[in-house]
Amino acid sequence: MDRQRTLLQLTQKMSAAIVSEDWKTLAAINTLLATTLPQMAAQGAWSAPELAALSALRQMHEQAVKRCNQAAGELGRRLQEMQSNREGFVAYALESETAENGIQA
Repeated sequence: MDRQRTLLQLTQKMSAAIVSEDWKTLAAINTLLATTLPQMAAQGAWSAPELAALSALRQMHEQAVKRCNQAAGELGRRLQEMQSNREGFVAYALESETAENGIQA
């Protein structure tokens, strides 16, 4: 296994997943890293290019974690807003349904 090439490919895939906010792919890459990195480490000492690729992957992983945390925060705020406005949503839905069915209140 060419460790440097594999690390660089994983870095590129992770970068693309971050940009596209592809959470499933990020989760899959994270799971893959948990099994692949120990296997790579068991192959022996890392060369300088491999260490550089590993460092780039680590930095990309940190960016992924930050973006995931940011997205989770955004989702939490959105859910809170929806919860706060629930009564309005229900009233609007009832009004819309009443109007569609021609029922007068």
